[in-house]
Amino acid sequence: MSVAWNRASTLRLTAAIAAVALTAALGGCSPGPQPPAQPPSSEPGYRAQLEEFSRRMLDDGAPAVLIQVRVGGDEWSSAKGVRNLESRSGAGITDPVHIGGITKSMVAVSVLKLVEEGRLQLEAPVSTYLPEFDRVMHPPGPVTVRQLLQHRSGMPSVNGPLFDPATVRQALTTKVSLAELLAMAGRISWQAKLAQGFAYSNSNYIALALIVERLRGRPIGEVIRTDIIEPLGLSRTLMTAAGPPPSDMVHGYITLDSKRLDVSYPAAQIDNAAVGMVSSVADVNAFYRGLLQNRLLKPDTITQMESPLYARYALGVVRWNDLCTNDFYYGHPGEVPGYGTISMSSADGSRQLTIAVAYPPEPLEVQTTRILLAMQAIAENTLNATCPAGSTQLVQAADRAG
Repeated sequence: MSVAWNRASTLRLTAAIAAVALTAALGGCSPGPQPPAQPPSSEPGYRAQLEEFSRRMLDDGAPAVLIQVRVGGDEWSSAKGVRNLESRSGAGITDPVHIGGITKSMVAVSVLKLVEEGRLQLEAPVSTYLPEFDRVMHPPGPVTVRQLLQHRSGMPSVNGPLFDPATVRQALTTKVSLAELLAMAGRISWQAKLAQGFAYSNSNYIALALIVERLRGRPIGEVIRTDIIEPLGLSRTLMTAAGPPPSDMVHGYITLDSKRLDVSYPAAQIDNAAVGMVSSVADVNAFYRGLLQNRLLKPDTITQMESPLYARYALGVVRWNDLCTNDFYYGHPGEVPGYGTISMSSADGSRQLTIAVAYPPEPLEVQTTRILLAMQAIAENTLNATCPAGSTQLVQAADRAG
């Protein structure tokens, strides 16, 4: 998501491909919901669909596909492919991957904990907590903390200059601080609009992390560890750091100048609050489950995090329609060079699915959007096939209407 939503040219280029990928991932001619299935302990149907998705990704050249589904007390996991294309050792379900934009949900938790403590106000101007913001970014008008959380500030995204094919080699080897990332975004023209709508930009969460660091007096990775990783016992979750990647990490690749490059631990993602977290599919599910079951924030804060109802993007979380309950799934897509991840959870955290794919080693301009859209479609379709007893009528009605 972090790459795909910020490359308008790539979106146009891959729109037709994405439509085909969506249809293929859903196994039919229409992307509408499929007939309901039982939980995974008694119905292997959607497991077969996920296994088919994994097979297609591997056939297309993806090094690895990792999946975990949780429905009530039942769990199904799948790890296909290899950790890296050099040793060819098999990938494991606990292997960490880059989770890209899912990092933003974690940063949002740390922001909202400061709100609960009375140290931060969502409606306050960003410059209240980050005095240099206006000087660095030159916004056309006041920007609030809430607007950053919802991607409604209109801030130019740092993602273009950071991961442009012309500069990606530098991004692999050169650490960029949060302040430098914000300054990089500040050199991009910020267009004034009469009404600023949703516009996904990694720069929003760079600014939020700088606020958190200023108020906590610690790096954002350490704050996330204290706020989320330790309370939930997430043993496979960490912020990208200097040094080699974890020994069991699934490696991602891109093709640049006709050569394959390993992008499994790029320096530009060290402490990057927009896309820098590394985790396993099980830990990602545990994070969203803990969040939605009020183990990280107060219930009133979670309600605010999930609002407003009209917005697909709330405060650090994305929403999809839950046809089982007439509610929403909450989670986030994540995409960085070499990797794509999608995580969705029902509002009560009882039904969850996280998929991580190490992308086929293709050029960056090819590697975005297409697979991620297919992942989102198959994830939503799968969860809509896990309705608890007594709640399938919405799926059945939607299926008849489709």
